[in-house]
Amino acid sequence: MSLQMVTVGNNIALIQPGFSLMNFDGQVFFFGQKGWPKRSCPTGVFHFDIKHNHLKLKPAVFSKDSCYLPPLRYPATCTFKGNLESEKHQYIIHGGKTPNNELSDKIYIMSVVCKNNKKVTFRCTEKDLVGDVPEGRYGHSIDVVYSRGKSVGVLFGGRSYIPSAQRTTEKWNSVADCLPHVFLVDFEFGCSTSYVLPELQDGLSFHVSIARNDTIYILGGHSLANNIRPANLYRIRVDLPLGSPAVNCTVMPGGISVSSAILTQISNDEFVIIGGYQLENQKRMVCNIISFEDNKMEIREMETPDWTPDIKHSKIWFGSNMGNGTIFLGIPGDNKQVVSEAFYFYTLKCAEDDVNEDQKTFTNSQTSMEDPGDSTPFEDSEEFCFSAEANSFDGDDEFDTYNEDDEEDESETGYWITCCRTCDVDINTWVPFYSTELNKPAMIYCSHGDGHWVHAQCMDLAESTLIHLSEGSNKYYCNEHVEIARALQTPKRVLPLKKPPLKSLHKKGSGKIITPAKKSFLRRLFD
Repeated sequence: MSLQMVTVGNNIALIQPGFSLMNFDGQVFFFGQKGWPKRSCPTGVFHFDIKHNHLKLKPAVFSKDSCYLPPLRYPATCTFKGNLESEKHQYIIHGGKTPNNELSDKIYIMSVVCKNNKKVTFRCTEKDLVGDVPEGRYGHSIDVVYSRGKSVGVLFGGRSYIPSAQRTTEKWNSVADCLPHVFLVDFEFGCSTSYVLPELQDGLSFHVSIARNDTIYILGGHSLANNIRPANLYRIRVDLPLGSPAVNCTVMPGGISVSSAILTQISNDEFVIIGGYQLENQKRMVCNIISFEDNKMEIREMETPDWTPDIKHSKIWFGSNMGNGTIFLGIPGDNKQVVSEAFYFYTLKCAEDDVNEDQKTFTNSQTSMEDPGDSTPFEDSEEFCFSAEANSFDGDDEFDTYNEDDEEDESETGYWITCCRTCDVDINTWVPFYSTELNKPAMIYCSHGDGHWVHAQCMDLAESTLIHLSEGSNKYYCNEHVEIARALQTPKRVLPLKKPPLKSLHKKGSGKIITPAKKSFLRRLFD
């Protein structure tokens, strides 16, 4: 194993816990920034270009027939081929957290439609599901199994918000383990079916999943209800005959107690598990190699990388699988220094570059090494501060240049802000106040100065008044600036300058006649 520190460009602010990396034919793409995509890069997907241990993020392009893909953190992702002989593969994306901390229940399919030396064009489509549709969740897994010439997606685990009937002001954004159901998803027809297997007793999140042919192996994970990381190993086998699918589960010995680990493939039959957590805030520094031979699975410890002191002493770490046996890792910066980066990043190379491309497409693991439980030092609702310069993207190619100055400060314009001195809207305790609110508080724009956003509830606006102001084009001033607005006075009316008649240009008694040229000059002078 080789560990290398990575220097980053100006847009390192985009890389935060919960992101995903996707490998299309050796090219890696970044997905899942925290916050809505910027106007100068509306897709939120970036080419993840690392050369000579230097990282550059270049915005990706989507085709005109693509649907909108929001930036999702902690989603479940996997690769998918229509059949085993197909050369091209697609990425399946399900669930995850939106920038407003809503949980997505949608399935997106990403594929490459055009590729040249400098630009890759993606197509993203949303797949509608019918039947037993899995609820919105995060920290789960989705894999594709192949049986009898057919394929189906297998979804398991994760966390979701507690049911609406149980949500109170104090527990409005509380999450719970999803039921330990296994969902089979037909990507061709959009059908989803739920299965209850007696061997799966607890809902698990941030586990590791490995798909091989018609079998999925579920390893580790975290049970939020019991606050444990059971050393379980499950084998789920799916048979796809002409009739109804058959799903069975077997509990296997030799599991690992770990959550939020990263899985990468180093050969056709070997995988490596890196990182994760073994206790509440204790990282798991041991690495494991998983070998398959004749449908037999073996897990053993392997030599650990030469971790740097910063990695050893950090409380959290996160990252994702880049493919080709390489992992991208991030740790918090050293706050004790006067000038410090918010995060430091490394690449960990676990294998040579000759990994079989056909086999790599069948691997899948959780994309984050951070377990976002309540006791984790960095909560999902926290904002991380980064420094960025104007020319964040290089302008030496065909990619659009990103300019940070074009954007608004999300800490001031987001829904979860302190809009005034008496603002009491909190992301952890907020509940709908107006009938028009769904998942975020209503806001209204104050026109004072350069303008700013305030919560309608903090301004004591009646719902009828809020609707009236929203429909009209009149200016609105918040409670702190309404007196200033009332003090504004209309400028005094200035009387127009009187112009003397042309006849007065003839001076009485002078006996002199003003010539036409002088008349024209004087007319321009008085005008």
